[in-house]
Amino acid sequence: MATSQNSTKTIELSKYGITSKQIHYQLSSKELHDITVKTGQGVEVNSGALAVNTGEFTGRSPKDRFIVKDDITKDEVWWSDINLEFNPDQFDSLYDKVIDYLSQKELYVRDAYACADDNYRLNIRHINELPWSNMFAYNMFLSPSEEELNDFQPEWTVINAPGFMANPETDGTRAHNFAILNFTRKIALIGGTGYTGEIKKGIFSALNFILPVMKNTLPMHCSANVGKQGDTAIFFGLSGTGKTTLSADPNRRLIGDDEHGWTNENTVFNFEGGCYAKVIDLSKDKEPDIYKAIKPGAILENVVIKNGEVDFMDSSITQNTRVSYPIDHIDNIQPNLVGKNPKHIFFLTADAFGVLPPISKLTPGQAAYHFISGYTAKVAGTEAGITEPVPSFSACFGAPFMPLHPTRYGDMLSQKMKTSGVNVWLINTGWTGGPYGTGSRMKLKHTRAMITAALEGQLDQVNYKTHSIFNIAIPQSCPNVPNEVLNPRETWKDKEAYDAKAKILAKSFRDNFKTFEEYAGAEILKGAPKV
Repeated sequence: MATSQNSTKTIELSKYGITSKQIHYQLSSKELHDITVKTGQGVEVNSGALAVNTGEFTGRSPKDRFIVKDDITKDEVWWSDINLEFNPDQFDSLYDKVIDYLSQKELYVRDAYACADDNYRLNIRHINELPWSNMFAYNMFLSPSEEELNDFQPEWTVINAPGFMANPETDGTRAHNFAILNFTRKIALIGGTGYTGEIKKGIFSALNFILPVMKNTLPMHCSANVGKQGDTAIFFGLSGTGKTTLSADPNRRLIGDDEHGWTNENTVFNFEGGCYAKVIDLSKDKEPDIYKAIKPGAILENVVIKNGEVDFMDSSITQNTRVSYPIDHIDNIQPNLVGKNPKHIFFLTADAFGVLPPISKLTPGQAAYHFISGYTAKVAGTEAGITEPVPSFSACFGAPFMPLHPTRYGDMLSQKMKTSGVNVWLINTGWTGGPYGTGSRMKLKHTRAMITAALEGQLDQVNYKTHSIFNIAIPQSCPNVPNEVLNPRETWKDKEAYDAKAKILAKSFRDNFKTFEEYAGAEILKGAPKV
């Protein structure tokens, strides 16, 4: 047992096999910040935030994410190139090696929990090799009260050893880094990588199994906010589609920006206690809330610093520069991080083909189809070798974190749509008037106006037109949006070129969905576009 710095709290780790004599328990954010700076593991920038470099890995490594195949998971998990199986005996052996390694280190331990709704709360113990990893856990998870800590019983444990390198030949891993979930032992074992997102996404992946299988609750990779009338809106979208930007509305309170659950009681709760936002090209004008949140208590990752100032435009380390901060760094938040009465869901896509309407309304079957598809598009320059738009599909808008078959989540969404009467909208924040390189990016003010109109019920009484290929309903008028913007075909000079491009995109949807067809019901299959 060891005493934490500047604290009387103590923690015993012998039940994990850890024999380290230097264990710091439940340190404050400032204490962890100061240790990181003092030991040369990070620097303090002019805003007062901590800046660290995560080393070799500046993002997740999906090919090195595993799930132990055991009695709990063998018949439930969708084993695939996303959900890779790991042998239980090899896990036990690797665990013992990591524990021996950590027993020789100074450690940082934090008790926290996920899920803001107490009915779904998951207590988690974080055991970290590095102080700033422990500070990340403080930022991203919810903190128990002093009274709750007295009898805190962790249900899951995150064991995080960035300096431990696995041997693939003997340990069963693909490389020296790994992130492994064990549902029998309730452990997330992470090694060989300093990227903190593996901690966050490890627990998110666990909840994506636990909530639907054991709690009949839909987990969602989405942002959410709540209006003055108590109505909740949910925003799904992959990176670059505007999920964080569009859910930050001065007239609505933020529930959370990334991970939520939707219960049978028709409430939506945040999994987290913080935000983990991209900061590449960040500016005070473009993202004032995030910019303002970068202050003492925030952790910047892999940014370039010049004379104490962060150069947010410099991507020389990575495009995936990040900041983590407690959610109370944002002013306009929902106090308990729980919303009731979901009324609207928005699927955000940055369609670089310029085909999809800027806003369209979906039936339950179409909603499930587009949810399972999880479409956006990559544009030239985003990845090496991409010279023109390429369709990109990520099931449920978060395939790397979904242990079950995507149709399981799609069916749950359809059922919740029907019982709650929620409206689902497909929003194209991408291109109009032509594809990337020819057309122009949808104006943010128009997208905001369309979302506001949907939220306020102003699109309930307007006329709709059905898209000839995608079969989705397009409103023919919207306050503060020119009518010609609403119909994508009309924005193209060459109408035949639009039709040809729409057919190409429709075929991409259908080709992608072949993986899911045998598991999908008739209603979902009816949501497919025509070819």
